[in-house]
Amino acid sequence: MAYQQLRADLEQRLAQMLDRLASIKRDVTREHSGDSAEQAQERENDEVVDAIGNETAQSIRDIRAAIERIDEGSYGLCESCGKEIGEARLKVVPEATRCVNCAE
Repeated sequence: MAYQQLRADLEQRLAQMLDRLASIKRDVTREHSGDSAEQAQERENDEVVDAIGNETAQSIRDIRAAIERIDEGSYGLCESCGKEIGEARLKVVPEATRCVNCAE
């Protein structure tokens, strides 16, 4: 299987994730309201935004690792059993590191 299109898709997703993370960082660093009731709500929102930021950062790491595996020639091999990861799985989860059997 040729991975050029998957690599291009991963690079596009990486750019989107980096934009999302930058937006999240802007949201987290904004000033809070002077009203204590509003501050409580804003702090609650900050916790949600922080969790989304952590998930986004993990996605960025996963995508970069997948691109690196493509460049190294190890992409598409299960890190657990060494067998090929199915093409259908890679199309749905291009950053997958395990085959369906090992992922379960």
